[in-house]
Amino acid sequence: MIDVAVVGFAQRQEAAISGESEVEFMVPLMAEAKASVGLTQADMGFTCSGSSDFLAGQAFSFVMTIDGTGPVPPISESHVEQDGAWALYEAWVKIQCGGIDTAFVYGYGKSSPGSLRDVLATQLDPYYVCPLWPDSYAIEALAARLMLEGGHLSERRLAEIAARSRSNAASNPHAVRTEAKSAAEILAEDYAVDPLRPSDLPAEADGGCAVVLAAGDRARELCERPAWIRGIDHRSDAHTLGVRNLTESASARLSAQRAGVAADRIDLAELHGPFTTSEHLLIDALGLDEDRTAVNPSGGALAAHTMMASGLIRIGEAASRIWQGDADRAVAHATSGPCLQQNLVCILEGD
Repeated sequence: MIDVAVVGFAQRQEAAISGESEVEFMVPLMAEAKASVGLTQADMGFTCSGSSDFLAGQAFSFVMTIDGTGPVPPISESHVEQDGAWALYEAWVKIQCGGIDTAFVYGYGKSSPGSLRDVLATQLDPYYVCPLWPDSYAIEALAARLMLEGGHLSERRLAEIAARSRSNAASNPHAVRTEAKSAAEILAEDYAVDPLRPSDLPAEADGGCAVVLAAGDRARELCERPAWIRGIDHRSDAHTLGVRNLTESASARLSAQRAGVAADRIDLAELHGPFTTSEHLLIDALGLDEDRTAVNPSGGALAAHTMMASGLIRIGEAASRIWQGDADRAVAHATSGPCLQQNLVCILEGD
């Protein structure tokens, strides 16, 4: 296998970015990520992006963002209708095929013009579930009720996760939800969607991020301490909610096993858990020890959730802490679909 590392990263997340299109706010981010390692688009062997035309409300909207990368002269490019973390996976595979030693990856989303919780109903089963139009909060609340009544967790456990996210997010300039609240204060909140409280729900955001990948000696030239991808895997559970156990995440567990999470200690974990229930299930599925592993030091998706970029941001956040020497081995996770349907796990290590 060819050694590949994350060497550059830039992000922007805000509750709402008004007056700017996706292209307008992504162009500076893309330039920032490339400039951080002294490269231009001409130096990139491959470019891959993740976004949603459905969310943008325009067919082939991603093509306009490609224009922002600087695709003249022609570049080698691809796109996934998925979180940018899956674009990173495609870029990683492209480098493994040989012939290139750099890749540029980005993901973005702007959900503030509409209601994301309602828009996500369209990803459900088109015959039996989607016509009922259950929003994403309602679906997660049903799963939460199963967990609570099955004794898999408690409302205090969810409140403690939410409180930790708020506390960690206070030092993150890109977080949207940063006001400190204790678990007791969160338990005093009125239910938003019973049994979930406002702090159990994602802090929706507009924005995106860009990542630079490099292989072998090229990575060492561009970054003093590259964040090497030592394992990466993604799996998917069944689409139909009624045929899977919503009190666990089988695909996240399998992805973690295949990526090699248990092979050594994990210093920190950046988990793409849009809900407190998601984060609880992921900690269990990945086999993390919260006394030894710093979970979501950025605040995670509970603090800022940018559709189509939150997963890639988790990889960038984990890589950044390896560059800074705050961690030697980290796990980053991305998810897509209702109730952790699809999961990607990435292991990052410093030299």
